Amino acid sequence: MSDISLPTVGISCGDPNGIGIEVILKTLEDSRILKSFTPIIFCNNKLLSEQMNSLSIKLDYVKISSSKKIVSGKINVINVWDHFFETDYGNPTADSGKVSYLSLKASVESLKSNDIDVLVTAPINKNNIQNKEFEFPGHTDFLARELDGNSLMFMITENLKIGLLTDHIPLKSVYSQITEERIQQKISLINSSLKQDFGITKPKIAILSIDPHVGDGGVIGSDDDEILKPTLVEMSKSGDLIFGPFSSDSFFGSDQYKKYDAVLAIYHDQGLIPFKTISFGEGVNYTAGLKKIRTSPDHGTGYDIAGKGIADHNSFKNAIFSALDILKNRKLYTALKGNPLTIKN
Repeated sequence: MSDISLPTVGISCGDPNGIGIEVILKTLEDSRILKSFTPIIFCNNKLLSEQMNSLSIKLDYVKISSSKKIVSGKINVINVWDHFFETDYGNPTADSGKVSYLSLKASVESLKSNDIDVLVTAPINKNNIQNKEFEFPGHTDFLARELDGNSLMFMITENLKIGLLTDHIPLKSVYSQITEERIQQKISLINSSLKQDFGITKPKIAILSIDPHVGDGGVIGSDDDEILKPTLVEMSKSGDLIFGPFSSDSFFGSDQYKKYDAVLAIYHDQGLIPFKTISFGEGVNYTAGLKKIRTSPDHGTGYDIAGKGIADHNSFKNAIFSALDILKNRKLYTALKGNPLTIKN
């Protein structure tokens, strides 16, 4: 933990040919934001200056050589690469993938060494970032390895929180991942996160069904009756408030989700389609289940609008303040409990 007065927010730049740097700059353009935290951008100062000029954005920053030399109350920039990067807005290139990984790697190392308090990541391209050190479908699995924990992709807003049983895998692979152990693990991660990260004392968690209409009594499928329902019944015996399974086709449209503190979706699109329909541009992707805090905006690289100056930065700004809120809640939870919450493997 840094010894400076304000919390420190590490920021990775994502793919520079997308909208990542734009939403970072737009967020930090409001100088009032520096009263809440000290940002440190892991990027390259020449590239930042180039994109500021291109987007007609003005802000002052200090260049530092190490995350251990953060200047409180200023925008800090660390050069994590030295070679010239040629911006090619809208096009994922080999070099944009390389530098996005260098930014992510350096920011995660600073998070691990406690030089920064939280990490907020700008969007990467899941294809061009691949290398010998990054062979993952996205941030979540990479962070689980680097931070040594069980991760949960948790999409959050103030009024809607959706965790995923399975995330970035092909639809044909989902069924093989639906096990009693995995269901128990993900529900436990949601339950723990709601308590320590969001201050909800007795969370109510809804579970979506595996098959359409919860299998319609076996007409459409028996997976919910044979796998999901017995697991939920067993977990409920501990006193946790777990409900479902619910058919996902009507769960969100009927506003049923508003009765619960969080929802567990079985696969990516079952959770992300309603989340982005309801909250797009405001939501935050939070990697729960780890001892360190990482958030990101709910959108991707936005190549189609990159360099045009029209990207909406609200989700990125929300990602920063959500991370800070979680940091505050964790400290309060630890103080009340007397010891840090440990999530068992």
